[in-house]
Amino acid sequence: MPEARVLFHRLGLGQMAGDLVSLRVLIVSGAVQDRDTLRQGAGAVSVPIDILEAGTAKVGAGLLAAGDVDIVFIDSRIEAAERGMLLGVIRALKPPPFVFFLVTDSSEAAALTEAKADGIVAKPTAREGAKRLLERCGVLRLPRRVLVVDDSATMRSIVRKILTGSRFQLEVSDAEEGVDALKQVRAAKFDLVMLDYNMPGLNGIETLSEIKRESPEVAVVMITSTPDEELTRKARGAGAAALLKKPFYPSDIDAVLHSVFGLGAAARG
Repeated sequence: MPEARVLFHRLGLGQMAGDLVSLRVLIVSGAVQDRDTLRQGAGAVSVPIDILEAGTAKVGAGLLAAGDVDIVFIDSRIEAAERGMLLGVIRALKPPPFVFFLVTDSSEAAALTEAKADGIVAKPTAREGAKRLLERCGVLRLPRRVLVVDDSATMRSIVRKILTGSRFQLEVSDAEEGVDALKQVRAAKFDLVMLDYNMPGLNGIETLSEIKRESPEVAVVMITSTPDEELTRKARGAGAAALLKKPFYPSDIDAVLHSVFGLGAAARG
């Protein structure tokens, strides 16, 4: 078997086929069996998957440089120095792909605590397990609609800029107060609403409660500059998925996006 090869599966329509055009996945593992299992899983997924295989980190780095990759799986048994080199290549890409380490047991996972990745997943040993893992990864690349609600135009602009730079595929809209937000949620399907608490008219809790009453499937993140136990209790009680404290940074929003759209959320779904 060649050290690196490309296999393309044009598959039939499935649950995600209408939204996801294709998924490009790189598997970096020296074990032929690991690569074969994931390739077989790709053949059972109902969306087009472009599988790239690399037997070494060096070959994987070359494949990353050659074209767009959405997801990278790295075998945890690859030497730490080689993993570090590969992660450096990945982080230099704009935007970088999602990265997951494949492990066989908890001891391998414990050895990866210093490595910066989007997650650690159990290595599938059969086609069905690989199929489920790749389906979850496919959800990461689905287009999502996000509504940013804040009476400050400056804050809306900041949040919009961070969201549009995310690795998630996001279409961002905004509203300057609760009534407008409710109108937009009623008129179009949103996956996430980022909602300021302190607004004129309807405040954040009132807007949150109405959104969850009418559209319970929409995730809502409350943004506030003065979080306290009572506000946290009210927000959680009204259905907030998370609270975000001002001032925040891109990494804070990235963490929120992973909690709502990430691999763990896909598994729960």
